[in-house]
Amino acid sequence: MFIGQSGVTYGYQNTLNNYKRNYKDTAHMGKLQFTILQVKPISADTYFVVGKWQLYRSVGNVDGHYTLLFRKIKGVWKIVADHSS
Repeated sequence: MFIGQSGVTYGYQNTLNNYKRNYKDTAHMGKLQFTILQVKPISADTYFVVGKWQLYRSVGNVDGHYTLLFRKIKGVWKIVADHSS
């Protein structure tokens, strides 16, 4: 689940399609930098992360904050919820 400016998107493929639509070339993709502000364990297989993102690009820089919910599924850590603004 990805929650952003346009609302909620469910599923990996739908999220990838939105990404490709919004960042159609390298001028729009730019260089992405993350700063982790806080990591909190919720349980042995679930973590909550808060951070800041910065996107540096030729068409104008943008930035914001994010919250992530990580869950260990079948031994692999996955982001199951991403709220970026």
